[in-house]
Amino acid sequence: MSDDRRQDMYRMPTVFGPATGPRRGPDGRIFDCINSPISTQISVAFVSNAAQLQRLLPDCFELAGEPIVTVTATCMKEIDWLAGRGYNMLGVSFPARFCGARDRLTGSFLTVLWENLTDPILTGREELGFAKIYCALPDPEITNDTASASANWMGFEFMQMELTDLSEGADDAPQQEPPSAGLLHYKYIPRTGEWGTADCEYAVLTPATGSHARVLGRWSAQGHVSWNRARWEDLPTQYNIVNGIADLEVHRWLQATMTKTVGGKDLSDQRILA
Repeated sequence: MSDDRRQDMYRMPTVFGPATGPRRGPDGRIFDCINSPISTQISVAFVSNAAQLQRLLPDCFELAGEPIVTVTATCMKEIDWLAGRGYNMLGVSFPARFCGARDRLTGSFLTVLWENLTDPILTGREELGFAKIYCALPDPEITNDTASASANWMGFEFMQMELTDLSEGADDAPQQEPPSAGLLHYKYIPRTGEWGTADCEYAVLTPATGSHARVLGRWSAQGHVSWNRARWEDLPTQYNIVNGIADLEVHRWLQATMTKTVGGKDLSDQRILA
């Protein structure tokens, strides 16, 4: 890991001095992410329409392998950089290949990541290039053989996920996806005063390696996800995102999973692709 993380890092408002966050704690402290966070992840995948997925990709990407969309809800607790607090996430991804002048690699393209806390949204968007936005994400509800998750914005529920017939010891066999270099993103920051133009715009990789995450348990299940189409009045700044996902064709549901882990990484290995 690079010692660059010990350098001062700034985010607005800058006038109060260096900022703390996931990659820099008080007095330059680095969080090792060995026993933090404690995570529960439920995931549902389905085969969709390849042409629809290709249209969601920026020009420097192309669809890779089967058109498999994965919807993942994650509940994280005891996060060191939040002084023991936690937050939840909801992401939608599918396999893609980045085709650049220097880099050509395959991974999972993250179309959007909802989170229910400002701190990781700001640090993830500005420092890492994750396509993060806010919504309310209640903790998943888990019983002996079922699990469920939902997402809403100011009372409008736009996603429901259901897992049934949970069985411990999920099959680790891959679902016909190409080897993954990691998580792929497309960072875009608008330029102030030049509306419609970018201040920065490029592809980014979260490498698959380097994590301290250890699996505590894994379950297989049957699962499905439903998305509620929204009007502008329902989701004034997100209706196009939710509707774009809701319109994806579901050709076949694949095996769903629930995974419990401990540990991770601070994502300081994030890099720009070219």
